[in-house]
Amino acid sequence: MKEKIYLLPGLMTDERLWSKLIPLLDDYELIHLPLPHTCDFDQSVKQLNEQIEDEKINLLGFSLGGYTACYFATKFPQKIKKLMLVAGTPSSMNEDEIEKRKLTLQQMNNLGFKGLSYKKTQSLLEESNRDNEELIALVQDMFSSMGKDVYNVQMESTFKRDDIYEELTALKIPIKFFYSLNDRLINHESLKKIKKEHTNIEVISREGTSHMLPLETPELLSDLIKSWIKESSF
Repeated sequence: MKEKIYLLPGLMTDERLWSKLIPLLDDYELIHLPLPHTCDFDQSVKQLNEQIEDEKINLLGFSLGGYTACYFATKFPQKIKKLMLVAGTPSSMNEDEIEKRKLTLQQMNNLGFKGLSYKKTQSLLEESNRDNEELIALVQDMFSSMGKDVYNVQMESTFKRDDIYEELTALKIPIKFFYSLNDRLINHESLKKIKKEHTNIEVISREGTSHMLPLETPELLSDLIKSWIKESSF
């Protein structure tokens, strides 16, 4: 029987987020869990817990899904074997980013839901991929296909993130973080603190700006996932 890995996507992304990883992880059973349609994290993890039948799971979350994965682990620690965050942190968003997102949300609702602009999509990618039309189209299509209602709920949830740093670091499970050093969407101070103070948490960084790591660095990420799964539980 293949080892299962449960996958939580990020804001306005769906199962296509994992499309480049799947061929590289065929020794594992990958289970995509859409983010519940609520901006209340307590309700979100409760719904996820009701969906998961396995007693203990390996849980990987990307971006908003990374925060949700952390929140799930702190509320249902008995359900987690291993935890991995990709381009995510267990922390609130910085105030500047919150204000930018509130303005974006207001503009989107005032002008009508028009999807993710080409320029905004480029900003999520590594500089070397900013002319990759196939990748840009994929990110834009995921965003557009999820629609306005999902966008409003998921954006609202990002404003309600609390720091759960202490709760997470108290867990006695293998935890791995993977992120880009110049990803402007994550809380780098949180990651620096974790890296400095907690030996049971492995923090791995890469040079670059990419936020969309599952689509841009699938080979590196798949290798990290394999090593994470092979780590001994505490």
